[in-house]
Amino acid sequence: MERIAQTAPCDARLDVLVAQACAVTRSQAAKWIAMGLCSVNGKASTKAGTAVKAGDELAVAVPEPTHTAVEKQDIPLVFLYQDADIAVVDKPCGMVVHPAAGNTAGTLVNALLFALTDLSGVGGVIRPGIVHRLDKDTSGIMLIAKNDAAHLSLSAQLKARSMEKHYLAVVEGAMKAQGGRIDQPIARSERDRKKMAVKAGGRPSVTQWTLLENLRGAALLDVHILTGRTHQIRVHMQSIGHPVAGDPLYGLKHGVTTPRLLLHAHTLCFDHPRTGARMQLEAPVPDVFTQTVAKLRG
Repeated sequence: MERIAQTAPCDARLDVLVAQACAVTRSQAAKWIAMGLCSVNGKASTKAGTAVKAGDELAVAVPEPTHTAVEKQDIPLVFLYQDADIAVVDKPCGMVVHPAAGNTAGTLVNALLFALTDLSGVGGVIRPGIVHRLDKDTSGIMLIAKNDAAHLSLSAQLKARSMEKHYLAVVEGAMKAQGGRIDQPIARSERDRKKMAVKAGGRPSVTQWTLLENLRGAALLDVHILTGRTHQIRVHMQSIGHPVAGDPLYGLKHGVTTPRLLLHAHTLCFDHPRTGARMQLEAPVPDVFTQTVAKLRG
């Protein structure tokens, strides 16, 4: 087990501080606490809500990765980059990232378990190596961690917003401005639990967009997300009256005719978890995406 020790920077719940120290979710932190893997001032605590004061000494025994029961499947993957610590893949449109109810096979995780011998265990047995997600119908670049040290480093970059992600998106309607910033909180929709929505009290969410080209009844944008919320681009663009073309959840009923959701994770810029070198990688734009844009140019 890897031991992480830290002085509490402020008064807070134990699960909050453990999640911050280890760059994991609060739910994962709560599991480790319940397992007796966390201590405050040398005394083990099994309650996530334990009150911790600034200056208290925290220690977390991060468990070794557990073997996963998820099936390995020989599914072709396009690797854009790979070394001992990370892999970068080009996820196709239509592929679910990890197994869940109703999608236990055919996912990116199933393919990764077949293609790679090492994956980090920080994300748990269902999400080995998965640092961040893409929606099923969004294509493009995804970063995979091969070990826990790499995973924790990359997760910390996500949290610090030093990892830069840009998407290409075709949205409904021409844009009058050359760019904009959408700073609106996002939470689960109360009307439809499958959807997210701009909602007061939701998680802070920031999206920046730049107009690349106005098309016929649509616009091609470069979209930079500063946070990584579920469906963030789709929800934010809908909130300003320009939903992503081809979106079955948030799109227009009689909008632009497209063969797929026109959202592609195009570039990713981050610091290599071992060397610290700044890296920028790009996922080629799928043919169906470029062909649809060409048609919309008319």
